[in-house]
Amino acid sequence: MSRSIVRQSKFRHVFGQAVKTEQGYDDIRVSKVTWDSSFCAVNPKFLAVIVESSGGGAFLVLPLSKTGRLDKNHPLVTGHAGPVLDIDWCPHNDNILASCSEDTTAMVWQIPDQMGTQPISEPIVVLEGHSKRVGIVTWHPTARNILLTAGSDNLIIIWNVGTGEALISMDDHPDLIYNVSWNRNGSLFCTTCKDRRLRVCDPRKREVVAERMAPHEGIRPMRAIFTRDGNLFTTGFTRMSQRELGLWDPTHFEEPIALLELDTSNGVLLPYYDPDTNMVYLCGKGDSSIRYFEITEEPPYVHYLSTFSSKEPQRGMGFMPKRGVDVSKCEIARLYKLHDKKCEPIAMTVPRKSDLFQDDLYPDTAGPDPALEPEEWLEGRDEDPILQSMRDGYVPPKSRELKVARKNVLDSRPTPRRSMSSRDGSANLPPQLVDWLLEEVKNLKATVLSQEKRICDLENKLSKYTNGTA
Repeated sequence: MSRSIVRQSKFRHVFGQAVKTEQGYDDIRVSKVTWDSSFCAVNPKFLAVIVESSGGGAFLVLPLSKTGRLDKNHPLVTGHAGPVLDIDWCPHNDNILASCSEDTTAMVWQIPDQMGTQPISEPIVVLEGHSKRVGIVTWHPTARNILLTAGSDNLIIIWNVGTGEALISMDDHPDLIYNVSWNRNGSLFCTTCKDRRLRVCDPRKREVVAERMAPHEGIRPMRAIFTRDGNLFTTGFTRMSQRELGLWDPTHFEEPIALLELDTSNGVLLPYYDPDTNMVYLCGKGDSSIRYFEITEEPPYVHYLSTFSSKEPQRGMGFMPKRGVDVSKCEIARLYKLHDKKCEPIAMTVPRKSDLFQDDLYPDTAGPDPALEPEEWLEGRDEDPILQSMRDGYVPPKSRELKVARKNVLDSRPTPRRSMSSRDGSANLPPQLVDWLLEEVKNLKATVLSQEKRICDLENKLSKYTNGTA
């Protein structure tokens, strides 16, 4: 008598549950712009949603605790001259958010802990470098103040928002870029494009290091994300317009590790990945369900777990970083589903009887501290995220201001060669003095960085004491 063997996994019984109506966010006029982004971004402090607005683009920012019906006088963030297309919270500062728009700009905003009554209309920095609308904005996972933007001019620009300057520009894509995803340490990113190619790019070498033509044979948009092992998880369509997912090794692009057909539907599948559990959640625009899978090293490599279904179709989705989930309820993920006029949190939970902290569900996760400074990353250094324990939960620190020190554009231009006949020798400093000045500047920079880190540590300690967790 044969006996079927059930695969052992602690995530086999994960189930999704929507919160009660009063714990959701009502009366939100979600944007109707035709763009395949998630329209929603969330972190342990705030929920941000791109909304309908007249006279330019706007998005709404709500503290997570402000549930229920939206106050009609709640201020919006308004600064873009055209509809907002994408938003992303900074992983290293819960009060900093980046946005991009049809007005060809990206902007970085400082969101105060206490929202006033007046709209926020002054960004801390405006990033201007694209000639057409900017549809993608995403932060570097480990380096401070590094932001990537991609526009309909087929250009990818990497910025240092601390100075407001463009560091790297890449024009390797001949057509519209669908999505961009960094790998775990931010040394590479992958892109999908309208030319049906999947690319892996090294931004500091300014080159495409691997590419695959048509990982999915259909002509509809694809999505791709890096897994923690360095593989690529993709969603797309077959030639017969069936939705499909794939797992690829970028060092051996000839054959997929796994390729799985799902269903027939028009909505682009947006993947949300949790590196701690190696699970991926697939949310299709216009779908009323969320499918989730576990990626393992055993065949068939991508294992279907379950589906969360509801009656209403989703307009977009937000994915909470791991440090924002409730460990006391064995919650391993939380998604924020956008309806036409509301946002509904959905908790993904592992059923456990014990109330104690579950070590096996919560390995140390990426914390809010950056592992690198912008200059170190630009020089070629790579570091994995700085991890923190989830045992005591996560208390968001108080607001930290992002200081933008703009460089004079003239400083980056080459110095004109002086004529040999010039008799003005007053500008020629002695070499010893130049060396001394450079050393002084370097020492001062090091002192400022150490003091900033000290301030952050003290603010975090103070926040724990005031919240009664210490």
